[in-house]
Amino acid sequence: MTTDKQGFRLSRRSFATGAAAAGLAVAAPGVLRAQAVQIEYWQYFFKERVEAMDALIQQFEAANPGIKVKHTHFPYAQYRTKTAAAVPAGEGPDVLQLFFGWMREYAKSKLIQPLPAESFKTADIDKDYFEFVRMMKTSEGYWALPTAVRSLGLFYNKTLLSKPGASGGKPPATLDEMLKNALAVAERDSRGNLLTAGATIGIPSQDYHWWREILLRQFGGKPYSDDGRTVTYANEAGAASFAWYTDLQRKHKVAAAGFLSESQAAFKAGKAAQHVDGSFRLGTFKSARGFEWGVSELPTHNGIASNYASYWVNGLAASATGAKREAALKFLAFITTNDAMQLWYEKTGELPAKPEVALSAKNMADPLSGPMLAGLKYAHATDFVAEEAQGQVFQDMLDRVLLQNQDPLAAVKQAAEAEQKLIDAYYKA
Repeated sequence: MTTDKQGFRLSRRSFATGAAAAGLAVAAPGVLRAQAVQIEYWQYFFKERVEAMDALIQQFEAANPGIKVKHTHFPYAQYRTKTAAAVPAGEGPDVLQLFFGWMREYAKSKLIQPLPAESFKTADIDKDYFEFVRMMKTSEGYWALPTAVRSLGLFYNKTLLSKPGASGGKPPATLDEMLKNALAVAERDSRGNLLTAGATIGIPSQDYHWWREILLRQFGGKPYSDDGRTVTYANEAGAASFAWYTDLQRKHKVAAAGFLSESQAAFKAGKAAQHVDGSFRLGTFKSARGFEWGVSELPTHNGIASNYASYWVNGLAASATGAKREAALKFLAFITTNDAMQLWYEKTGELPAKPEVALSAKNMADPLSGPMLAGLKYAHATDFVAEEAQGQVFQDMLDRVLLQNQDPLAAVKQAAEAEQKLIDAYYKA
């Protein structure tokens, strides 16, 4: 998908409509000019996301000549540290992006403030957004809203999957077919070094989401109790699903953690046949050269289809007050309009956060995004209490199995104990 040089333009009228739908009054141009204000927006650096936000800021400023938006971005590794230091000092953003899994931590640390109910009506948000966005809601209302959401898909190399014994260039429908493909495609040299991976494995990747919300469910388990307070994977289903995943390297030798540094790099180089990743990779992989590739819904197992939904949300900084707060609320309403979501989708590949926009006939017909949009219909989002620490639990579990040859059942039991401590600590604090 491409856009023309002007991008997906929002008219002044369409902004007013979107803002009104969010419950915000739109000031007349003369009023805005009399109350000129500058606000600051922060996000982490990802080329396509930065370009999309620059386009939205340009449109917002054209519709609101009395408001200027300074766009600041940092490398991902620095982002949380800088936010935690700047907001309490009143030197940071007025609107900021944060991963949905950080919301509870940010709210508890008073880095963000709830969105005002008179402007962002809970009933309207419940109705208009995908259901998993409700994780951003507490008794105080919504704390943040996404412009886009993400799901996972299977990226597959059509060229490699055309090899004898593979699926004729087509994606696998089941985990059994995925493994069959991987066995047919994987190549090693005389020393046993992997030359071409049949599948990818390891961190950094989306694999800990793939295991927890998809593989685990497909093997008959689930990650947490319905209230999210109890870890429930320390059992045979947890062990079987993790064994299937780690056996790609341990038993079948079709994958290797760290192959070509990281999984997405291996796929982009044409050296991995099958790779699970997020919809945000679409823009990155479009620059891949030398082979044909496609995207499919994730393989099923035992007749079970599952997916993982995640998203970055736009929050109102706790330090935003007065005229800056009012301008920030206008901007937050603008970047969550239907038109803004469509622009973001077309520039980044990330999926619109409202079904009305995401599941349009035009978007569903796209051969790359369509399978990922379909996955949103049965996706699960994880109610993190400490996303980075919970991710580290998976990394440690993977290292114990791959590097120390720990039994998968013992590994999931140890991981569940560690994660339960994190959850208990959050709710007891």
